[in-house]
Amino acid sequence: MLEEDMEVAIKVVVVGNGAVGKSSMIQRYCKGIFTKDYKKTIGVDFLERQILVNDEEVRLMLWDTAGQEEFDAITKAYYRGAQACVLVFSTTDRESFQAIDSWREKVEAEVGDIPTVLVQNKIDLLEETVIKSEEAEALAKRLKLRFYRASVKEDLNVNEVFKYLAEKYLQRLKQQTAEETEVVHTTSNKIGVFNTTSSNVCNQSSSNGREIITLRPNKQRTKKSKNPFGSCSLL
Repeated sequence: MLEEDMEVAIKVVVVGNGAVGKSSMIQRYCKGIFTKDYKKTIGVDFLERQILVNDEEVRLMLWDTAGQEEFDAITKAYYRGAQACVLVFSTTDRESFQAIDSWREKVEAEVGDIPTVLVQNKIDLLEETVIKSEEAEALAKRLKLRFYRASVKEDLNVNEVFKYLAEKYLQRLKQQTAEETEVVHTTSNKIGVFNTTSSNVCNQSSSNGREIITLRPNKQRTKKSKNPFGSCSLL
């Protein structure tokens, strides 16, 4: 456990072109529902779900961002503070596939490198696909991202996407905590520690002929530090 009685909250942004299934994915994951009717997201929507990952209580705060360019100024503001990201494109929309690089750049410009996955949605419509399997796999490999083929309609791989992100974030958080602990421990050990070997001892003679020994602190390197299902609610 990271710390007893401590809940980990993770802000996840779901990004991609309009009509690729971002809102449907979040609705499916948080509410277990799916609707065929498409309703354009105006700005940003928000849902959350509490889960248990490796004995850790995790609250996923899922931000559904608009995919249209006219909302760029609004959605970019909501990327800030994000700790994980889902990049989504549609099996039947080649433009959404080609736009993935641009979406990733927009997110990274605001929050840097965060746990991210690439999702090909609407895999149930493979007979209408405009993207070759090799193309999608090559994109994931180039971006160095975990790749999921999903169907929100059939509830395929939706849970897996968010579970992976939660695990990835917890792993990074524990590593960061361990590094910070090591820095504190190493720094505390430096206090009052002296090295009397020849390289760190400076001998001087005083005016009365006595030898003066100056002890210099021992140099140590330190790493730089950076600093089951629950309810869903619609805010």
